[in-house]
Amino acid sequence: MTTHFITAEIDLQASPVALSEAIATELHQHGEPLRWAVTAVDVTTQTATVEGVVTTADATEDSTPTDSKLAASMQG
Repeated sequence: MTTHFITAEIDLQASPVALSEAIATELHQHGEPLRWAVTAVDVTTQTATVEGVVTTADATEDSTPTDSKLAASMQG
């Protein structure tokens, strides 16, 4: 698993729910969001700057969860 720091500009939405959905959609394009925050709002351009941390699976990882790998190595 790899973590990435993402900065994105999101158009301000009519409601907080729509803004949250727009942020989640943008971050999901880069990986699985762990956390994010609105760090700036530009009233002139009607955009919000969002900084977030996302995770992605490494290309060499298989689909076996780490706990299962550990248990298998301890058994045999």
